[in-house]
Amino acid sequence: MASAAHVTRFSRPRFALLVFAGVYPLVTGLLYLVFPLTTGWTLWQRTLIIVPLVVVAMVWLLIPTVQRVFRAFLNPVLR
Repeated sequence: MASAAHVTRFSRPRFALLVFAGVYPLVTGLLYLVFPLTTGWTLWQRTLIIVPLVVVAMVWLLIPTVQRVFRAFLNPVLR
């Protein structure tokens, strides 16, 4: 007997919530790390250091991990 295929739909709100939950501590931690090392620097200079680190962490670590670990939560079955 063939099993019925489950139709799923990617949930952008759930994905946004999980990415926020990962990015917030990442950015906060980097700020705590970078600010003492960059005393006297302007905001744009500090941002120039932090943003590439955040982007790399998101593209190669955070987003793939969120998609793998929370696959069922992000792709609920439509009824």
